[in-house]
Amino acid sequence: MSLSSNDLMHVDGGRVAATDGATTDVVNPATGAVIATVPAAGASDVDGAVAAARRAFGTWSRTTPGQRAEMLLALADAVLADIDALADLELRNVGKPAAAAHGEISSAADRLRFFAGAARCLEGRAAGEYLAGYTSMTRREPIGVAGLITPWNYPLLMAVTKLSPALAAGNTVVLKPSEQTPLTTLRLAALAADIFPRGVFNVVTGDGPVAGAALVRHPGVDIVSLTGDSATGKDVARAAADLLKRVHLELGGNSAMIILDDVDLEKAASVGAWGSFVHGGQICMATSRHIVAANIAADYTAALAEHANHLPVGDPAGDNVAIGPIIDEKQRDNIHRIVTSSVDAGARLAAGGTYEGLFYRPTVLADVPLTAPAYAEEIFGPVAPVVAFSSAEEAVRLAADTEYGLSLGILTRDVMKGLALADQIPIGLVHINDQTVNDEAVIPFGGVSESGNGARAGGMQANLDAYTDTQWVTMRGELPEYPF
Repeated sequence: MSLSSNDLMHVDGGRVAATDGATTDVVNPATGAVIATVPAAGASDVDGAVAAARRAFGTWSRTTPGQRAEMLLALADAVLADIDALADLELRNVGKPAAAAHGEISSAADRLRFFAGAARCLEGRAAGEYLAGYTSMTRREPIGVAGLITPWNYPLLMAVTKLSPALAAGNTVVLKPSEQTPLTTLRLAALAADIFPRGVFNVVTGDGPVAGAALVRHPGVDIVSLTGDSATGKDVARAAADLLKRVHLELGGNSAMIILDDVDLEKAASVGAWGSFVHGGQICMATSRHIVAANIAADYTAALAEHANHLPVGDPAGDNVAIGPIIDEKQRDNIHRIVTSSVDAGARLAAGGTYEGLFYRPTVLADVPLTAPAYAEEIFGPVAPVVAFSSAEEAVRLAADTEYGLSLGILTRDVMKGLALADQIPIGLVHINDQTVNDEAVIPFGGVSESGNGARAGGMQANLDAYTDTQWVTMRGELPEYPF
């Protein structure tokens, strides 16, 4: 498939191919068909995009918050006006059901609007006479060029989540989407081309080890923000360390959900099914371990398996499909390895465990040993491992027994008991009586340990702090006299 003008990179206000002509095919995971061909950027292409962003920074950083807000609002309007086309791209490129794709686009527009408002709310300490003879104040200054690297599972939403606060704070952007799902990001850049000044928002496409690495290591990039797996996050942190570059990492998860024995079992199983199976489990904060009170574990497992057995799986272009394909064969094979190895280790297959092509059946594993891969590893697939506990202390120990620290769900009729459990588990997000809740426009999203470096990818203050430097300014009415 030849390059289409719609699929070219966006650099310095224009659409460009890779300088060496290299390309990458983009595949519909549901059908295996090539649906687009995009440039495969090399280091020289990244260098050109960073140079454009640096040129634009001088002017863009001096625009007023109101001007930046107006442009972000205009982009939000353009996204909503284009929602059907964007959702269709997400459906075909990522394999999402139509309703989920439309929801993602709507959420992206909402985040653009939120940070348009936040652009006017950059705050520092009130000016005052904190030192005799001086008036002191603090100012928030944009950092410079932001290098943004987004994942394949929520390409448009994650692009908007990163670029909105970066632009609102006065930075310019070079964004590299996943090589597997770049299409909605390229369309977003096309929508933005007539709204933002040239060079403010640039998009390069290509592989992580080439284009992504060049962006991370580029001396003209002042902050790198990555959403991806933990191994990649560590590579990015090491590469950025040589330049003492600021790094914002939102990484993987192996999230637990504790189900106490006072719950409504059917509702709890519905919450658990949603947590493990939505988007085929291909979400960093998916419910990866169901830690269930021993006296209800069998009944909960049976109810969860019933949900799994009745969820329709298939091409999201069809009607009434709940779960689409796994993104690629590599990921599918890893999911199946985890499932089969866990069964070999002693887990019982209560539902699923089979696949056809890239369509993996929702899977429930009962009686999962603590040594099994399904307990210890991030699965990133539609698999629900169930582990029983006999005491609150054991539930806490099991939930905390992971290198990750992203998300925790607790299901109970006693909210205060849930809070007491959560207080004992180091974690970034806690959801009592729900799971996989997310509104990154308002709340600070992120984890600890292997799930991130403490940075938060949501909330007005967290994001504006991430993309700004604090400047201390002092003023006095006349020059001082010193004794030498």
